[in-house]
Amino acid sequence: MNDARAYHTFAVSSKVGQVLVIRNLDDLKSLHALSLAGKPWLCCGEGSNLLFVKDYDGTLVVNRLRSRRLIELDDAWVVEAAAGENWHELVRWLVSRNVGGLENLALIPGSVGAAPVQNIGAYGAEFSDFCQWVEIWDSRTQQFSRLSHAQCQFGYRSSIFKTPQMQGCIVTRVGISLSKHWQPNLSYGSLQSLDSDSVSISQVFDMICQTRTDKLPDPKKIGNAGSFFKNPIVDSFWVERFQPHYKQIPIYPLPDGTFKVAAGWLIDQCALKGFEMDGAGVHVKQALVLTNASGNASGAAIARLASYVQDKVYQKFAIKLEPEVLFIGTEGFVNPQEVLSNYAKS
Repeated sequence: MNDARAYHTFAVSSKVGQVLVIRNLDDLKSLHALSLAGKPWLCCGEGSNLLFVKDYDGTLVVNRLRSRRLIELDDAWVVEAAAGENWHELVRWLVSRNVGGLENLALIPGSVGAAPVQNIGAYGAEFSDFCQWVEIWDSRTQQFSRLSHAQCQFGYRSSIFKTPQMQGCIVTRVGISLSKHWQPNLSYGSLQSLDSDSVSISQVFDMICQTRTDKLPDPKKIGNAGSFFKNPIVDSFWVERFQPHYKQIPIYPLPDGTFKVAAGWLIDQCALKGFEMDGAGVHVKQALVLTNASGNASGAAIARLASYVQDKVYQKFAIKLEPEVLFIGTEGFVNPQEVLSNYAKS
């Protein structure tokens, strides 16, 4: 067994059967051999959205494919980036060239390849807003294919890449389209203080980076995976029930008539900021972030804490928070809700 601590940002003590690092297209042949032999494997980029709740018996495939280029069209820029590129560094690279669009997604940890899988989002923007195509490689057929935006089936923190249909495939490259007619997205939080008529791309980028740095722990110092839970979607009946009692509740109306509620606020209302259990903790500045507070917490301990948080929020607000983080067990990805439910019963 190999130590997997260095391959995920929670940095819990966990083991994997073996580690295969993909640095070039020739390395994909080793992945094909695994699939041909029927041996289990799963892929990660920088491991910023993973929690090992048990040791994994299979092969952890680490995507380190690197390349990026910027193509100029009449009205847009097209960015082509390999899946192993660091997401934030790609955003920074574009901002340094005065190419706007992705600045609201600055400082989201992880790799480019994880962006479409998770349909990452923050501060009023999502990856799907800009995605043109996603290239995948099928380890069984050794064939590349390109999925259009529509074929990616993007949803809130979801995509086709999370479905069984994509088993045996890994993301190798993405294509992103950014309009030359940049319009700042200042709809969220402190960004509303900026002047939309005079603000620059770099000013938005800098404010996002400062806001995230002030609120969120550095995973290099405190193990975490960023937002642990998704912001729940509720109906108008829930709003009518709870809003009169909680005037400051952050509620965002959606086009379909439902509402998004800030999960971090719900957790905070349960007085859980700074709460610790078995070495795992709720971050003192942002309740949506669970941490390996002691540096020695197990993945199971973090899952137990998540179950505790989930139960407290449900008791107070009748909302069952859904994990955003992916859980890995002995045989691969497991259903997070089932894991948390089992801990709630114990």
